[in-house]
Amino acid sequence: MTTKKQQNDKDAAPEGDLNFEKALERLETIVKDMEDGSLGLEQMMQRFEEGQKLVAVCSRKLNEVERKIEVLAKKGDDLKLQPFDTEPAEPEADASDELF
Repeated sequence: MTTKKQQNDKDAAPEGDLNFEKALERLETIVKDMEDGSLGLEQMMQRFEEGQKLVAVCSRKLNEVERKIEVLAKKGDDLKLQPFDTEPAEPEADASDELF
């Protein structure tokens, strides 16, 4: 019979082998394990350290995608570097939204 700890240890993969989705999925599992309160202090520290590494993997992958978007943004036929807009655009005020 496989215990929860053994299953979680099997789920852990080296950071280099993970894509963004798998890293995020593993992070979610770690958070659930830590929140349920059944882990001892040593196990909590191990999960925390693994989580920190996974956050770094996710951050690195997101930065790579951001750079690719900047490079691929086109204007006309010329390839122009466009910064990735991380801030959501503010909706324009509509005359019907004004209060009298």
